[in-house]
Amino acid sequence: MTATPDDEPVHYARQGPIATVTMNRPDYRNAQNSAMTYALDRAFYRAADDGEVKVVVLAGAGRHFSAGHDIGSPQRDAHLPFERRAGLWWDHSDKEGAESRFARESEVYLGMCRRWRELPKPVIASVQGACVAGGLMLAWICDLIIAADDAFFADPVVRMGIPGVEYFAHPWVMPPRIAKEFLYTGDRMSARRAYEVGMVNRVVPRDELAARTEELALRIAGMPRLGLALAKRAVNQAEDLQGLHTGLDSVFGLHHLAHAHNAETSRDALGGMDIARMKEAGS
Repeated sequence: MTATPDDEPVHYARQGPIATVTMNRPDYRNAQNSAMTYALDRAFYRAADDGEVKVVVLAGAGRHFSAGHDIGSPQRDAHLPFERRAGLWWDHSDKEGAESRFARESEVYLGMCRRWRELPKPVIASVQGACVAGGLMLAWICDLIIAADDAFFADPVVRMGIPGVEYFAHPWVMPPRIAKEFLYTGDRMSARRAYEVGMVNRVVPRDELAARTEELALRIAGMPRLGLALAKRAVNQAEDLQGLHTGLDSVFGLHHLAHAHNAETSRDALGGMDIARMKEAGS
């Protein structure tokens, strides 16, 4: 078994054919700063390169899977440069306005998520507590989602005047009318409701989440590696033929139009909605 230091934003551990990638900012509900995002990227590459790994599990330390993008913790690092990994857009840190935001989010949100979705090994999200906004993106790039009975899902960013998170898979992971209700209200969707609409595969008791996820991962790991990779590619290609790839591009543009409008008409690109105001609004 291999592991990473306790103070890293992402833990990586392999037990037999299962690699577990764990987001490790529990004090901030695993909010995703850039350091975590790039650590996730390294972990997924590590799992892809390890010939002993057949299945990857994505989990979150503590009470919550992920409360989304980091918009206010002491380690928020959106202004800092990082080595580009997901595309050819230039560094955002020395740019201003829409140029900076579009370049950064093309890399760390849309670009990263698209690449992780194509990891040629099955990935299972093991979700407890909050899976909100940017947390949805991480769960949705996984092939399967196992949810604890205390899990809840929400994309409340319409409160910011923004049409949804950057990786806009909503109409593909749930029926369009459910997606509209999900966005229009910003309400939490329970694990049971997420199962009913087909967004998650299984709902299990919270204290059984890790064990039940491992059980499924081991079952899948018994399949031939190439067969799994080709089956994953086949389903992903079908989703893209149904418009997922081009849909993500088109809504990403609308997402940034909303940011630009906010920057012109309110105090910031988030429409003045900080963590406290989002909590007051019900997130």
